[in-house]
Formats: sequence, C-alpha cells, structure tokens
Amino acid sequence: MEPVIRPLGFDWKIGIALITSFAAREVFVSTIATIYSLGSADDNATIKDRLKDEINPVTGGPRFNTGRWFFRCCLLHVCHAVHEHLAIVKRETKGWKWPLVQLCT
Repeated sequence: MEPVIRPLGFDWKIGIALITSFAAREVFVSTIATIYSLGSADDNATIKDRLKDEINPVTGGPRFNTGRWFFRCCLLHVCHAVHEHLAIVKRETKGWKWPLVQLCT
C-alpha cells in the first residue's frame, strides 16, 4: 500500500486510515486515534498534536502540511465517490451509456 500512496506524501498510517475511511469518512479519525494510541489515561496529546510531531524523513520538516494533506484526502474521497456512483448507474441501467454521459457532463 505504501508505494502507491508515497507519491502523495502519505505513510502507512495514513494509508490504513484511508482504506478504513472508505466505509465512512468519520472512521478516518478513529483509525488515526487507534494507530497513534490516543486516549490512554496518561496521554494528553491530541490527534492534531501527534500529526504535527510527525517528521518527513525526506525533507526533515513536518510530514503533514494541513492544507495540502486535507486537500489530498478530499480528492481521494471524491474520486472514490465518483467511481462508486458510476458503478451504481451502470448496474442500474445495465449499460455504459448513462455512466459515460454523466462522466462527460
């Protein structure tokens, strides 16, 4: 999974969260919380704090630029939603005519 998402600037942690988020977008946050082991009694860090502390091994700077990172996640979800919608239209109309018309408009 990581070689596929590495060009987007994501690591395996975000890759796992993206996979689980296809079930529902809100699952992304709980998956990240689980991966970073948030919620223990002696831990006061938030998801935002943990993500800010991540270091990009290539640049040495922060791994996540909030604006770009959020945009990339949204883009992946839009692509998934369009694909899912076209698959449903194809199944319902039993052909490619209407899915292609929708894709082109």
